[in-house]
Amino acid sequence: MKVSEIRFSVIKKNYLNFLKKQEVLGEPFYNKISQLKNFYIPICDSINKKYISNKKSLIVGLAGGQGAGKTTIAKIIKIILKNKFNLNVLNFSIDDFYKTKNQRRKMSKNIHKLFLTRGVPGTHDINLVKKCFLNLMKKKFKPFSIPKFDKLNDDRYPKSRWMKIKKKPDIIIFEGWCVGARNQTNQQIKIPINNLEKKFDKKLIWRKKVNLELKNDYKKIFKLLNKLIFLKVPNFNYVYRWRLLQEEKLKILSKGKKTMTKNQIKKFVMYYERITRQMIKDLKQDADVVISLDKKHRLNNIKIY
Repeated sequence: MKVSEIRFSVIKKNYLNFLKKQEVLGEPFYNKISQLKNFYIPICDSINKKYISNKKSLIVGLAGGQGAGKTTIAKIIKIILKNKFNLNVLNFSIDDFYKTKNQRRKMSKNIHKLFLTRGVPGTHDINLVKKCFLNLMKKKFKPFSIPKFDKLNDDRYPKSRWMKIKKKPDIIIFEGWCVGARNQTNQQIKIPINNLEKKFDKKLIWRKKVNLELKNDYKKIFKLLNKLIFLKVPNFNYVYRWRLLQEEKLKILSKGKKTMTKNQIKKFVMYYERITRQMIKDLKQDADVVISLDKKHRLNNIKIY
């Protein structure tokens, strides 16, 4: 058996073992070997090619609407890069950099009450993200820790539970719903797009602040990305549907702890709607890799630029 065949056999085994665990959590949609061959391996080949030409650690952004499958796909990419190219891969989410509940409480009092809810640009600790990237890219790497966020308690975990990074990674996968998003024009943000904006942001204070954050601090972070992968949902309506599935998964993991109701999720995704809709328009052209998902949550088409 050739070396390439042996490696594919190992990749296939680890990939299927991972998927079995996901199916237990209600995610049976990543279950075909054809997806491994036609989607995941080509993506990883393109990442490795970029890594070789880059000659240093590579930062790969992975973006997509809520419930699109970013975390699952990031883990699959990690499995393949490790087994096929022997690369040390670190993946983490922009979600882990949400500001603490107390910090958001202050924002809600000083700027706008909608900032109490995590999600939009402005509710992440961007200085901490920047510091993290600088630590990861240092030539003389020193071990440090990356924050972890507890979504059930809506607050950051104590430092004792942060992710410890002991070795400099070859590939950094930075995933998140708004990774790579661009700001809108002042004219675009004037018209409310849902009841949340219409009812609670009549003076545009929240929208303008979010837009300004994207234009300035978030743009600086996204410029550090060497490659951007975008999971394109069929339309925004599926963000709500798939976020419901995500909540069901969270219920299993939470072991009986309180999770969001359907109405709470419906309101929650409104916070994300404006930027998600704009990303669908922008990133289908701007991203280096665009993966289109069909209505059944399957990987349907891929474009690698």
